[in-house]
Amino acid sequence: MSDLFQSVYDELLSWCRQHDFAGHDPFDALNSRIFQATPLAKSRNARLLWTQLLKRSPADFRGLARVPPERNAKGIALFALAQIANYRRVKTEECADQARSLLFELLSMKLDRYSGACWGYNFDWQSRNFFAERGTPTIVPTAFAARALIDAAHALQDLRDVYLQTARSVCDFILKDLPRTVDNETELCFSYAPNSDTRIFNASLLAAEVLASVGRLSGEHDLCDAAERATRYVVNNQREDGSWLYGTDPKQSWVDNFHTAYVLFSLKRIINMSSFGSEFQPALQRGYEYWKNNFFLAEGWPKYYHDDPYPADAHAAASAIVTFLECRELDRDASKLAQRVASWTIQNLRDGRGFFFYQRRRFYTVRKPYMRWTQAWMLYALARLLEDKTD
Repeated sequence: MSDLFQSVYDELLSWCRQHDFAGHDPFDALNSRIFQATPLAKSRNARLLWTQLLKRSPADFRGLARVPPERNAKGIALFALAQIANYRRVKTEECADQARSLLFELLSMKLDRYSGACWGYNFDWQSRNFFAERGTPTIVPTAFAARALIDAAHALQDLRDVYLQTARSVCDFILKDLPRTVDNETELCFSYAPNSDTRIFNASLLAAEVLASVGRLSGEHDLCDAAERATRYVVNNQREDGSWLYGTDPKQSWVDNFHTAYVLFSLKRIINMSSFGSEFQPALQRGYEYWKNNFFLAEGWPKYYHDDPYPADAHAAASAIVTFLECRELDRDASKLAQRVASWTIQNLRDGRGFFFYQRRRFYTVRKPYMRWTQAWMLYALARLLEDKTD
């Protein structure tokens, strides 16, 4: 099995390098030069419809719509995380240089004009709840960039100060630029972006993970306090069955696999690195058991929703692999389950040329090789899986 995972990892890395880690994204439809030249670009409903049309179509119209392939900050962060994990396993200077190159690219993508280091997406993004113009910083790519920088500071000692200083700067962005939709003595909720007032659980907890990670390294009490309150807000909104909705808005009342995995991953890291972590251990255990028991079929198929297996999504598979490995201390079967999900995904969502499909839907398969959503996540998952098997 290790030989299979190594072979798949090598072929995927080679494919991504051939494309210079640049590609399309499920949400990049608004980069279409044709769409932007029409009055529809000013319509919220048209933007949302156009995005969903290109994302879900079994045929890829991005060439016709003139959507250019580009690098994505979160994708580069995930590629860097994969190479850092690979370096921890093989300890070669070549692998270290590959990680440094991706980290240099990530730092070059940092946005200016804000209180601290931050990153955004390379496209206009129309969600159901708000609109973010290209280059608007959001907490998700920012938190993944910080995670890569913190991992790099531990693994690659030569530029440790640069990585840690940038990660510390991310905390200034979180504390000064992100609106607080809840802020009291015991709870805190960070919004998704400077121009929004959302209450999205995984997003706020990603901010808490950054604050807790940096606070542990710097010893700054105010960072740890904000992380504790933000974690408590998410834990206090856990449902009785152990699940979390995506957010508090009525339009956000779904439960899906990978957003649940995000919560569990961040919560586990916060608990590991914080003096206050034991308070949240029961919530982590309940959430993990709910996720494990409701989101996976026996053969390893990662269900998208708790009540519906479709679409089978490589992003959900990859985030599940990483989260199982992160939660090994909770479950002696976690590594085995990660391998089972990986094996199923390789058999069912992998192209013979080395990349992974976007989704297998109920009646058709979207074979588009999205770079950030699918390839970057799968490369990171495979790197963590190989590292786990070596350990």
